[in-house]
Amino acid sequence: MNYKTQEVAGGVPVKMWTNGVPVEPEAMQQLSNTARLPVVFKHVAAMPDVHLGIGATVGSVVPTIKAIIPAAVGVDIGCGMMAAKTTLRAEDLPDNLGPLRSAIERAVPHGFSPRNRGRDHGAWENPPDRVDQAWSTLADEFDALCELHPRLKQTNNRKHLGTLGTGNHFIEVCLDEAGFVWFMLHSGSRGVGNAIGTHFIELAKKDAERNQRNLPDKDLAYFEEGAQYFGDYVRAVSWAQKFAMRNREVMMANLIAVVRQVIPKPFESHVEAVNCHHNYVQKEHHFGEDVFVTRKGAVSAKRGQLGIIPGSMGARSYIVRGLGNPESFESCSHGAGRVMSRTKAKKMFTVQDHIKATEGVECRKDADVIDEIPMAYKDIDAVMEAQKDLVEVVHTLKQVVCVKG
Repeated sequence: MNYKTQEVAGGVPVKMWTNGVPVEPEAMQQLSNTARLPVVFKHVAAMPDVHLGIGATVGSVVPTIKAIIPAAVGVDIGCGMMAAKTTLRAEDLPDNLGPLRSAIERAVPHGFSPRNRGRDHGAWENPPDRVDQAWSTLADEFDALCELHPRLKQTNNRKHLGTLGTGNHFIEVCLDEAGFVWFMLHSGSRGVGNAIGTHFIELAKKDAERNQRNLPDKDLAYFEEGAQYFGDYVRAVSWAQKFAMRNREVMMANLIAVVRQVIPKPFESHVEAVNCHHNYVQKEHHFGEDVFVTRKGAVSAKRGQLGIIPGSMGARSYIVRGLGNPESFESCSHGAGRVMSRTKAKKMFTVQDHIKATEGVECRKDADVIDEIPMAYKDIDAVMEAQKDLVEVVHTLKQVVCVKG
């Protein structure tokens, strides 16, 4: 047995895959708070990358009966990973990877420019055809959502499709253990997903006040089936998850196209491509019941299912195959998990520390990315060891180029 069980007074137990991995007391408190909700089913599963979040911890799996907790899904709805193996090999990459990184940065909008600085460089000014084609599969459903909730209209939606975002979102060129080149990226539902998440978290809090629910944390407000906005939220969240999936597909297509321009050798891609969410909710069957499973910073790991567990920008990442462990609700971690806040990382480390920690990786090495320094994250090897009964490693990847939002 690779997990330990934490009993929670007045709630369901918390099963924790955290052997050999630190867990801060505040995260333990959030796990206990979640376990005390009357709608939570069986137990809460804490992954080895578990850490403090808003309301619910990042790195947890929360099964609920006939109810969903919007803040447990979070505001980066459908955030996840996509990876594609190519037929390129390490020796096909140029010696100087700087021009390749610059070409990727030009091809995929990333980061964020405040409104007072003119155009937002993190959005398209005029979305290309590939974006419009993907948007056409989402537009009708989005218009229907906006009729019900007009405030969603005034968001970056079409112009954010196929863009990276900020924070820990990234695009990487990696090498696997056999020397093959992989492309990997991490992003979600961008501005529109954030607006949907924020809007429905507020509505859930109002619903909780109306029903005088005694919540251990107001951010754990939930909608029960039959509640006024339950159906709207299910529709909106599933749409945002679709947007996130398309967003990664469009970015990957642009990434492959730009690499073809920089590297003259013809290559195939999408060999063993994986596209998986790690912030989402869906209906699943566990322990004889149909339940809503919210994975907040966790990946589905059904038996035989491929997933992606990235390390930090100086560490290894893993392509994994699920072992279908029922106790974790067939889930695994979504990465290494932070050990400190972004603010603390910026105070603790210098640009020189960051340069040293990312040696051998073609990436930004300035003060604005210190919060993503590898030391701000848990040890990915310890995280993998703690969940060896959840997944098996198929490929080990090491990045050589990293583009940050």
